[in-house]
Amino acid sequence: MKHSYRIRSVTLVTAIMATALLFTDKMTLAQTVEEGWANFYSDNFHGKKMSNGELYDKDKLTASHKKYPFGTKVKVTNLENKKSVVVTVTDRMAPKNPAVIDVTRRAAEELDFIKSGKVKVKVEPEK
Repeated sequence: MKHSYRIRSVTLVTAIMATALLFTDKMTLAQTVEEGWANFYSDNFHGKKMSNGELYDKDKLTASHKKYPFGTKVKVTNLENKKSVVVTVTDRMAPKNPAVIDVTRRAAEELDFIKSGKVKVKVEPEK
């Protein structure tokens, strides 16, 4: 009987700690705002598999990020013209990539930086 009680206690404590960690991660992400360079994917990636297992579609509003979990919606604002777009993180960036985010061609068109190829942006989780 004592052994069964200890197992349930350990299981309960583990579940509480896991829940607390998930909540803490979400709180940290919600408070994270980044500024830096944004690039857009080359058309050569259209139809190729992304890190999340889906196929890349240049006409969707998606992005690649170094740390946001897949499925996170982030607002990207072009700091030069104040245009914004909300994208969903579906891919992982290489750690050495100097940009803070890579977006699809469609997102780059909405942010109006197709000609320049990159732009200074603010990236923040969508609330």
